[in-house]
Amino acid sequence: MTEHLIIVYGLPMLLIWAGYLTLRNLKQSRAHSQMLAAQAAGLTQPASLHPVINSTVCIGCSSCISACPEQNVLGLIRDKAELINPTHCIGHGACNTACPMNAISLVFGTAERGVDIPLVSPDFETNVPGIYIAGELGGMGLIRNAVEQGRQAMASIIRSRRQQTGQQLDVLIVGAGPAGLSASLAAHEQGLRYITVEQDSLGGTVAHFPRGKVVMTAPVKLPIVGKMNFREVSKEALLEFWEKVIADTGVDINFSERVETISPEGKGFAVKTACNSYQAASVLIAIGRRGTPRRLGVPGEDSAKVVYRLVDPEQYRGQSVLVVGGGDSALEAAASIAEQPGTCVSLSYRSASFSRAKEKNRIRVAELSDSGRLKVLMSSNVMSINDADVVIEQQGTQIQLGNDAVIVCAGGILPTAFLQKTGIEVETKYGTS
Repeated sequence: MTEHLIIVYGLPMLLIWAGYLTLRNLKQSRAHSQMLAAQAAGLTQPASLHPVINSTVCIGCSSCISACPEQNVLGLIRDKAELINPTHCIGHGACNTACPMNAISLVFGTAERGVDIPLVSPDFETNVPGIYIAGELGGMGLIRNAVEQGRQAMASIIRSRRQQTGQQLDVLIVGAGPAGLSASLAAHEQGLRYITVEQDSLGGTVAHFPRGKVVMTAPVKLPIVGKMNFREVSKEALLEFWEKVIADTGVDINFSERVETISPEGKGFAVKTACNSYQAASVLIAIGRRGTPRRLGVPGEDSAKVVYRLVDPEQYRGQSVLVVGGGDSALEAAASIAEQPGTCVSLSYRSASFSRAKEKNRIRVAELSDSGRLKVLMSSNVMSINDADVVIEQQGTQIQLGNDAVIVCAGGILPTAFLQKTGIEVETKYGTS
């Protein structure tokens, strides 16, 4: 009887367990192969915020792997979670929340590549009491994260509400991107005396994306409005949604107003813009990290044909275009223009691999290169920009290309001077939180 029960119940359980172990080993083998492939391709540097796993605490439950919306970022190797595709990680942070053992820390930069981050406390206050930072400037580039940070930062400002005097504002918000808009809505909802100033137009960095670019986001709660239930949406549709939010709520935003200085004044701050002066008890800085576009520093760069962002690929139809850079913006610009009729497009990047770009953009560029529609020049540098051509150096050889336009997508210089002038400390993170 006992032997019969063992056969009836034990054998199926054994088969199930064997199947589970086989599948688990297969997944681990696949993850290990992906990690080795990424290392061989030089794709080892995460773009920004990313997880570091404490292997002594990790129990290999795979919760972090299942929670990651990007997929194929984390994998199990030798029954421990590891970052197998570092360049795929875009800082969702869902892995950290999902880990039941608190084995995951979210950090900026790596030992090889530092990232400049303003020093802020967990409630988003800088080392200057009363000045707060939220969103992309603080390292949170994702729309969902920036929106959430804007809301949370304003909640912190409200909790520690500084006493206002006379005509002083409760808070002045700098920037009308995702974080700034969210913070403005929160201030408006709570009846604060506030003003939001934006040097450009609604959307911040999003407004500068190329026409038709699909903006990847996730559902997130906006103050007053409720859930912003987008998962995949075009730049234009998102900006249209935000414009309607402003019209419906009456949020007070002054566009085309650039902040020049923020300085202590009494128990608050004096904020001088290009056209006004304000007094505020607190200031929330919610600007982008791009600051001033990074220049190449080569002869001819001041030419009118050199720009630092792509607005509309169609304007380059029939032209010879050089795109410089190796991040997502550079690859997207090069690919979008190469797909226009009659274009001749070259992409120059100083490194040997596109380690900072998303896989889908690398694949897109590779396909266009293989089809002959895009010329990719790795390990190359622009030497000069002339009226009718550009000169590029690649591994000791100079290449002359006919040229009508140059788009430099080499990132931007963090507005460190502005922050330091305000008294805010900036730290270079080398794999630290």
